[in-house]
Amino acid sequence: MKRIFAAAATLAGAVVLSSGFAFAQSPSGKVSIVTSFAKDVTDPFKRAFEKAVPGVTLDVQNRNTNAAVKLLEETRSNNQIDLMWASAPDAFEVLKGKNLLQKYTPKATGIPEKVGSYPINDKDGAYFGFAASGYGIMWNERYARANKLPDPKEWQDLAKPAFYDHVSIAAPSRSGTTHLTIEAILQGEGWDKGWRTVKEMAGNFRQVTDRSFGVPEAVNSGQVGVGIVIDFFAFSAQAANFPVKFVYPSVSTVVPANIGIIANAPNRAGAEAFVEFILSPAGQEVLLEPGIRRLPVNTATYAKAPKDYPNPFKDPQFQKMALFDVDVSESRTAVVDTLFDQLITFQLDALKAATKSIHDAEAALAKKDNAQARGLVKEARDLIAAMPVDEKQAASSDLRGAFTGGKQKGARQSELEQQWSSFAKERYAQAKAKADEAVKLAR
Repeated sequence: MKRIFAAAATLAGAVVLSSGFAFAQSPSGKVSIVTSFAKDVTDPFKRAFEKAVPGVTLDVQNRNTNAAVKLLEETRSNNQIDLMWASAPDAFEVLKGKNLLQKYTPKATGIPEKVGSYPINDKDGAYFGFAASGYGIMWNERYARANKLPDPKEWQDLAKPAFYDHVSIAAPSRSGTTHLTIEAILQGEGWDKGWRTVKEMAGNFRQVTDRSFGVPEAVNSGQVGVGIVIDFFAFSAQAANFPVKFVYPSVSTVVPANIGIIANAPNRAGAEAFVEFILSPAGQEVLLEPGIRRLPVNTATYAKAPKDYPNPFKDPQFQKMALFDVDVSESRTAVVDTLFDQLITFQLDALKAATKSIHDAEAALAKKDNAQARGLVKEARDLIAAMPVDEKQAASSDLRGAFTGGKQKGARQSELEQQWSSFAKERYAQAKAKADEAVKLAR
């Protein structure tokens, strides 16, 4: 009888589902998720999860990463969200630092400790990697042929005159994945050189969009030729037969996309169930669907992937990618995003005008060299590359404090934004004037 009761207790204490994962108690009800992922990604997971775990409904709320973090901060006293699901690891570090994530130990197996040199799961169990993500350049082949664009390989290629007005990016202040891309360049090349690269590319931008998926949509449709994107946007477009290509520049990174259980989650059991599902073999295989095409963290899943599917655990290109320091990124996220907006997003017309004049001057110099004109072009480029703050200042408590809220700090933030905007406006005007003078001298 003791053995019978023990067996019954074991069965009652663990609910095993057909997908092969178990829970301490049977999940049910609504699981609310806030995510930056588009419906193309979330809908297949919703269907698969609700089929695998009968009685549970997934409620998916779409917000960009920064807005999701802000929501969770503002509603912590009456939290109604069970899970945060997004790409940017530094956003999860922010939530962890504010004690907004619930520690958990997934039961899933077959997942390595690291992808490249980056830990897949948070060491304290606050959030978990479910997919790997790389960042790079996507382009429309038909558009490229029509506009005689060369195939880009490196970030600096996008600064070439041929790409003027053909490139699109999402604002890092609105897109966690774009923030990671900019941060990867800054960490890989260094603060000054990295910003020079970013601003030289930006001089060729057609637009800076509000949402990350607006970029691949424009590339797919041929509205713009080139987009700076997270890799799965390109892979899913290729699976849908759009005429696009994608490349990882040598200065890039691969990091996990993450999921975490929110502290005081209303449906803790349901939240755990979704974490277990997304990390299970069944959940990892959903990543291979044509509309998603993300890189699984379970290495066994790649055996079921299509031919030539990128594998960050084996492909040499991923091993060469720059190390990414999430602590550095988290320490200056708001500063980097605000600098991008004040120096690029809100000054794009002035930046493009100065860049076009530089292109014109260099084209003229290629036909008729002039030492004075070349000196002016260099001065113009240096003016564009100039930054109002250095790397140490960007991570300082003074600047960090300016972007953390509060009435006085809000005034400080406005002051900094105005200073940086004026800095950019003045230097871009000076750069254009020097480049225009160089054109006259070269002719």
